[in-house]
Amino acid sequence: MTSAGHRAQAPDDAGTGDAGAGAVRRLAPSARRFLARRWGVLVRLALWSLAESGQAFLVGYGVARSVDDGFLAGDPRRGLLWLAVAVAAVLTGAPVVRGVFAQLAGLTEPLRDALVRRAVDRSLVRVAAGGSGGPDRAAVSRLTNQVEIARDSFAGLVLTLRSFVFTAAGALLGLLSLHPALLVVVMPPLAAGLALFLVTLRPMAAAQRRALAADEALGDHAARARAALRDLTACGTGPAAERRGADLVADAAAAARTLAGWAAVRTAALGVAGHLPVLALLVAVGWLRGRGVSAGALLGAFTYLVQSLLPALHTLMTALGAAGARLLVVLDRIVGPPPDPTDAPVATASRADTADGHGHGHGRVHCHGRVHCHGTGGRSPDGASPAQHGAAPVPALELRSVTLSYGARAEPVLDSLDLSVAAGEHLAVVGPSGIGKSTLTRLAAGTLAPSGGEVRVAGSPVAGRTAPELAALRVLVPQEAYVFSGTVADNLAYLRPDAGREELDAAVRAFGLRPLVERLGGLDAPVRPVELSPGERQLIALVRAHLSPAPLLLLDEATCHLDPASEARAEEVLAARPGTLLVVAHRLSSAVRADRTLVLDGVRAVCGTHDELLGRSPLYRDLTGHWCARPSRRP
Repeated sequence: MTSAGHRAQAPDDAGTGDAGAGAVRRLAPSARRFLARRWGVLVRLALWSLAESGQAFLVGYGVARSVDDGFLAGDPRRGLLWLAVAVAAVLTGAPVVRGVFAQLAGLTEPLRDALVRRAVDRSLVRVAAGGSGGPDRAAVSRLTNQVEIARDSFAGLVLTLRSFVFTAAGALLGLLSLHPALLVVVMPPLAAGLALFLVTLRPMAAAQRRALAADEALGDHAARARAALRDLTACGTGPAAERRGADLVADAAAAARTLAGWAAVRTAALGVAGHLPVLALLVAVGWLRGRGVSAGALLGAFTYLVQSLLPALHTLMTALGAAGARLLVVLDRIVGPPPDPTDAPVATASRADTADGHGHGHGRVHCHGRVHCHGTGGRSPDGASPAQHGAAPVPALELRSVTLSYGARAEPVLDSLDLSVAAGEHLAVVGPSGIGKSTLTRLAAGTLAPSGGEVRVAGSPVAGRTAPELAALRVLVPQEAYVFSGTVADNLAYLRPDAGREELDAAVRAFGLRPLVERLGGLDAPVRPVELSPGERQLIALVRAHLSPAPLLLLDEATCHLDPASEARAEEVLAARPGTLLVVAHRLSSAVRADRTLVLDGVRAVCGTHDELLGRSPLYRDLTGHWCARPSRRP
């Protein structure tokens, strides 16, 4: 496999710290340009925030004046008036917040649109350039999850930074207006907690970056493994893919633990900045009273701390520690330079694709280059000339420089493929998922037209033939077998309506279908397709193909739902049938039973007998090595 074979490597702290600084340098010019184009929004946002500064100032100042100039001075009415001013300042918070959010949309929505365009452009450029890593599977994460993370994190940062700056300005101005000594007591623990918090930002961003990279690597591995489940099962590489998945899960867990560790340090910084100022103020009450600080000023200072300054600081530290780190990492992944292609998984069949050297290229791959694969009726393709065998027989299936691309500018799935399958030959086709095996059967069946070249069946081109003409030449049995509502006999004799009862019984016995037929009530019993298992439907379709008079049988993983013994029995019966058999192999044992095997390995096509391919095809040797380590391939 591809990414399944690449363990996410966590860079060391120094490297990730440098990467974080590099991310800031890379993003700074784009951020300045983005904000410079929105000065109007920023000015309106600042004006609404000034109202928040006035609100923070009036709350603590009103409490202080109500005590000193009102209640302690024997003037309750003045005390209540100052409290009313404080309450009014609190009530003005609702329209202020409404105005702030109205302006915030002018920043967040353009940012989201710009990030979506950037993510799409980056993926399209990669596809157009023919990147070696196949489809950009991380593009979905960038377009959905990461763009929304960036939008929400940016909105949270704007809100908290703006709130902290203007609220702190109002609260600190209020403390200074009440008595300068209050700042002497409050500022040291505030500054210490804030400094400790700022120290954690860089390693926190690095840990967040590792966590995101581990998440992407795990998601990419899961996507590739899911697309290659049949290959993993057939080739015995499931345990290797499982180990790789476990490694990626371990990497993700380690990144999460590191992130949690720095989050704990951030929590400690929050405790220092959020609780020590209040404790310091309580401890210093005697000292402050000795320097002329009034009771109202002390109460106002507590109000500033508890009501305004500390909540704003708590929100700021939480947002910077979480949303800020996420925003930096996500923006760098979307806006920053694409990853080095040499570090990306390569979607080719390479021995370096997995740790144990048995990768099988389950990404988008194609077979290219002019290759020749000519059969001699079950004999080894030793290159003997037709003259050595008399008159050259007409091949049952012939592909002449066939090329197939799904789109005008898409990479070809098959490129200049030459293939000749002799009458009576049994050919197996093996290769990773997505390599073009099913495409080959569809081309042979005439249900898919090649982009270039020619396909011939029994010496005649398949292009332009009608459906009845094609049905007389070949039978294609796909992976998902079709069984219709009708009798058992109707399903079995569908391609040969004149088949007698004896022929049907013989075919049923040959394929081991008798228990199923008896369970259903005999050949004349009705069939309910929904009550049949996938393997039972495949057996019915295989018997139907066996009875067909068509000389060419094409099996596109048509035995994938059968157990190995049933698959071997079915293939041996079909191979003994007059005509030619082409099997897209689900298990490598199908290749061993065939006269010849065509291996599509993502770079070139190799054709030969089992023994020949062991010496000529590294991929075939790998597949055979996996299979031979399991129980005997022959039933």
